[in-house]
Amino acid sequence: MIDPELLLNFIKERRSIRAFQDKQIPEKELEMILEAGRWAPSASNRQPWEFIVIKNRDILKKLARVTGYGWFIGEASFAVAIVGKPRTSQNYYIIDTSLVSMNMMLMAWSLGIGTCWIGSINKERAKEILDLGRDDYLLTVLPFGYIQGAIPDITGRYPLNKIVKEI
Repeated sequence: MIDPELLLNFIKERRSIRAFQDKQIPEKELEMILEAGRWAPSASNRQPWEFIVIKNRDILKKLARVTGYGWFIGEASFAVAIVGKPRTSQNYYIIDTSLVSMNMMLMAWSLGIGTCWIGSINKERAKEILDLGRDDYLLTVLPFGYIQGAIPDITGRYPLNKIVKEI
């Protein structure tokens, strides 16, 4: 087990990174990020997901152009499209793939690799670029790269007494 205080501090220190160095990430570290995703929990252990690793610079740039605020995808060492499979877990594929993304993001941070959740993306256009099936659900495309520049400051969080109710 990990020390709970260390884990909490680690979670608090994670940041969204939108600027990457022009430096490749070793395959071993990529594999660790994918393994972290693979080990995410899922409803009834159905694992309704597929990961598409994107290293092709042209495809990364095409994906960057179909986002509202994800221009930095084009600068990433690689990106991972997290694809949900509704037929495998009709009611939980979105939740399950969201858990995958957080596992990947935390593993990346532990390796000194930055990433940022991409929520504003034209999913239909991105699915075309990635040649996904009609029934595939594109949760997000996570860009990964070594951090360029200063790590962003801590952003505020609501105090617990504003968001927690006890009954």
